[in-house]
Amino acid sequence: MDDEAMTAPGRRVVTGGTPPGRSGGRLADEVYDTLLGQLMSLRIEPGSRVTIDALARELGVSQTPIRDALNRMEAEGLVVRVPHAGYRIPPQITRHRFEDMLEVRLLLEPAAARRSAERASLEQVAGLRRMLEEMAELEGGNGPMAYGAFGLRDAAFHDLVALSAENQVIREALARLHSHVHLFRLHHDTQVTHSAMAEHEEVVAAIAARDPDAAAYAMRRHILRSGERFRRLFDEVKGADRITVEA
Repeated sequence: MDDEAMTAPGRRVVTGGTPPGRSGGRLADEVYDTLLGQLMSLRIEPGSRVTIDALARELGVSQTPIRDALNRMEAEGLVVRVPHAGYRIPPQITRHRFEDMLEVRLLLEPAAARRSAERASLEQVAGLRRMLEEMAELEGGNGPMAYGAFGLRDAAFHDLVALSAENQVIREALARLHSHVHLFRLHHDTQVTHSAMAEHEEVVAAIAARDPDAAAYAMRRHILRSGERFRRLFDEVKGADRITVEA
């Protein structure tokens, strides 16, 4: 069996969902999910350096799937290649980038929710409900790893809404934003998880009721409220920096 199909004894790679455009089951995909989870939980901190050798030892796999996963993450802007020195995790997103992402999400996600209410299969609606149950179990978890896991499920929830809308262009555009990765890296804030759950439930209820207008409205309100929550994090960081300078 080659190194694409096995890990070292006693070592496990965390698995996750399957974003658009990728095949499931390959070890490189599992490594990608593991690294993504570490980014979300801030186990890998912004600005830090990672190397293929160190990751291979940590995850108990060969360098090949590590290299494949990092190449993909580089193409998606999640890591930056440093010549002769491995890879670097980029800094947190800027306020300007955050506002741009919010604007794009407001254009795309309400439309996806509207189409989902019209087109989602019963199986997909059931899948959205199961995802809410999974997120509810993670909501009470403590620490950055639980918060990061919630963020990954949050991303998967929005992806499933886009998938059930049967508009691949919207789904791919949202996937390329990686908005959930960038937002959940900002700060470990349990208010984000608690508030998002209630808003997600409103979206699913409207989709299940086959009410396109209500689904679009619920999603738009969710995106706006999410923007307000994360915008406060930027303000808090700015205020802390100002206090430090004045001191």
